[in-house]
Amino acid sequence: MRRSLRLAAVIAAFAPAVQAEEFTWAVNTDPQTMDPHAVNSAPVLGFLNNVYEGLVRRGKDMTVEPALATSWEPIGNGEGWRFTLRQGVTFHDGAEFTAQDVLFSYQRASDEVSDTRSWFAPVSEVVVVDDYTVDFMTTAPNPIFPGSIANWMIMDSGWAEANNAALPDKENGNYATLNTNGTGAFRVTAREPGLRTVLEPFDSWWDEAEHNITRAELTPIQNPATALAALLSGDVDFINPVPIQDVARLKENSEVDVIQGIEARVIMLGFPHEAETLKYSSETTDANPFADVRVRQAVAHAINVPAILQTIMRGNAEEVSQLVSAAMQGYVPALAARPAHDPDRARALLTEAGYPDGFSFGFKCTNNRYLNDEAVCQAITGMLAQVGITATLDAMPVQNYWPELRADNYDMFLLGWSPGTFDAEHPIRFLAATPNEEMRVGSWNFGGYSNARVDELLPMIQSEIDPVARQAMIDETTKILQDEMAYVPMYVQPLVWGIRSNIELTQRPDDFFILRWVTVN
Repeated sequence: MRRSLRLAAVIAAFAPAVQAEEFTWAVNTDPQTMDPHAVNSAPVLGFLNNVYEGLVRRGKDMTVEPALATSWEPIGNGEGWRFTLRQGVTFHDGAEFTAQDVLFSYQRASDEVSDTRSWFAPVSEVVVVDDYTVDFMTTAPNPIFPGSIANWMIMDSGWAEANNAALPDKENGNYATLNTNGTGAFRVTAREPGLRTVLEPFDSWWDEAEHNITRAELTPIQNPATALAALLSGDVDFINPVPIQDVARLKENSEVDVIQGIEARVIMLGFPHEAETLKYSSETTDANPFADVRVRQAVAHAINVPAILQTIMRGNAEEVSQLVSAAMQGYVPALAARPAHDPDRARALLTEAGYPDGFSFGFKCTNNRYLNDEAVCQAITGMLAQVGITATLDAMPVQNYWPELRADNYDMFLLGWSPGTFDAEHPIRFLAATPNEEMRVGSWNFGGYSNARVDELLPMIQSEIDPVARQAMIDETTKILQDEMAYVPMYVQPLVWGIRSNIELTQRPDDFFILRWVTVN
């Protein structure tokens, strides 16, 4: 049952401290799995940060801080990193946390079937020194390694093995897909995919609780209007996201608050670089126009990003020209300008490339993953049509979307990327490096973009300690990606959260909702 604000005020008046409360929230994308190593996506990792923990974590200001490791230090002359583990930590089922769980979780998360294996590309070996000391040996000096594993979560080796979940199974699922056993502030007590997920505080959590929640329930609501109505009626305490068009109206309602910010996520267009032909063209069946840089440049000039931001995003997003925003480490101010909206230039480029009459193709897009994603894709489709490129738009739920991209069932696609390390190296490793399972790079480079110099620079960027020299390498890589129009970055997605006015929480630019920072007044 919901309590009125008046009743809450009466209770608060007679209570010596903040009372414990129930909390409900709604999102448009249900976590695909409860397995922290199966799917590398923000809805999964953001939710599971409430349940599982890593050696390090990010604080309210995104700084890296101790979690299951109390400290870390470099080994020798850049040979690796030594982590000292926290003692006295238990998993939700009471099992003790030790170095063996760290080793097991590394082996599991870096396995070829894991979606997080790219995180460990620099690691050559993990050595258990004793029960509470673990060494991560790297192939070269890696100054950013501790922060790069902030979303890597530790599982109980005994629990996983006993439940036949020693490895993740993204396609078919296993026990860890629906069940959890972490060390985090909350434990999952009910999981009904697509309907609800219930969490309760873990009474034996090693850290000091900053929340007053006794029970929390997540409900996925794909329809934005339905989610908004649930917030306004008090059926839920928090929704993410708030429909952009409703922000002004919500701000006038005294019972709700709107929290706005700019996310780290860059929204971009991707291409089938290595495809020989288009899959969904009615007339261009013997070639792949997008393999020509001039066609990709034409796409960039055809899209009026300022118009999209003004009409669809209502001025709540920022243009971007790189795979990271200006707030990220490694951003290149000298390369801030993005291609101007110039339909005439787009048509000229198409003519130069041998497509004076344009061509048709298939455009894949999500309709429930990014803010106003389908509306943005509809606008892009119209803009491309004005220069002779005719897109057949196929918008679908995100749970169907990733399998389509991994199966190469597209001619162009929409993608959002938030760098988990808040560093430009992250999208280079995942999106721009030539896909290589053995090297564990390029795992989200769906189109197979490949540049030998980018591949040469990536390990140098990862290992360079001198910040000036490292930035020079990132500058060169960014210039290559822009010149070759590997992707078409468009804008940095805004963060627009809606909460009941009696709720206090923290909004981080990675769009992770951390339940342990919530207070219900």
